[in-house]
Amino acid sequence: MTAETLRAQLLHWYDANARSLPWRTGPAEGAAGVRSDPYRVWLSEVMLQQTTVPHATPYFLKFTARWPTVSDLAAAPDEDVMAAWAGLGYYARARNLLACARAVARDHGGVFPDTEEGLRGLPGLGPYTAAAVGAIAFDLPTNVVDGNVERVMSRLFAVEQPLPAGKPELKRLAGALVRDDRPGDWAQALMDLGATICRPKSPLCDRCPVAEHCAALATGAPDSFPRKSAKAERPHRYGVAYVLTRGDEVALVRRPPKGLLGGMLALPTSEWRAERWSETEALAAAPADAPWRGVGEVEHGFTHFTLTLQLLRAEGDAGEVIWSPRRDLDALPSVFLKAAKAGLTNLL
Repeated sequence: MTAETLRAQLLHWYDANARSLPWRTGPAEGAAGVRSDPYRVWLSEVMLQQTTVPHATPYFLKFTARWPTVSDLAAAPDEDVMAAWAGLGYYARARNLLACARAVARDHGGVFPDTEEGLRGLPGLGPYTAAAVGAIAFDLPTNVVDGNVERVMSRLFAVEQPLPAGKPELKRLAGALVRDDRPGDWAQALMDLGATICRPKSPLCDRCPVAEHCAALATGAPDSFPRKSAKAERPHRYGVAYVLTRGDEVALVRRPPKGLLGGMLALPTSEWRAERWSETEALAAAPADAPWRGVGEVEHGFTHFTLTLQLLRAEGDAGEVIWSPRRDLDALPSVFLKAAKAGLTNLL
């Protein structure tokens, strides 16, 4: 296999099969000189971390309709952006999103830097995001390596070292294929190949434009790559969520600005710990003196731990809470939306 042959075959495939995405300038438009909007590229990349294109797309469309430029986003109140982000998870990304937008507006006149070094200097932009924005928006020959690209590299070269230890080698292999010619299209071609053909399970090797070069396919078990180390079991935690109502309103609190789900609206909860809460402990931690009664529990998985929330429900009043109409609860993070819906439904 020569790198130039592989590149030519993959770019030819991309020209005919590129996904149509709302933040993307397609290969035909790029050939005509149309450049991608750095704001839209950056926003999509932040949203796509840890989620899928179908899930992120409606959020992207909502954000860009409400805040069409990075300066518009920079001027938005924190609580509006955090509420619009609800459901995308990893809420530190929303805080970083605002910090970056405000730095671009304040320090760069609302214009993203057009160098990888300049992009890396923005708050919240790590090596991957800076490389992706650099390649896709500014056609810089950066090395863009996401999970899709790691999978493609691991299979093309049959890399035996398991993840995550093998990541540096996969990044090195990807970097050896980067050229000054069409670097943005090259990055997106690799992403599209991994997303649509070189899938995690049941790869469509018969449709792959570079199958003849694939060392993993030659082994007869391409879907066994990338090799993975055994995952450590996630710890489990327990907490209590309190569903306090006043007529058609539900009591919410705003979580501390730092930490898990920082700055987000939430149901009042106990702390989350390794042991289940007794009834006496749960009542002692309640946000109000009210006739609490148990209405079941919900399970939720985070990246690093799983959680059981016992649900207590009562009608009453409390100080230092934010009263929200039931119809507005969809802006809650998914764990609290799940708990609120269960707590409100189970009592009916």
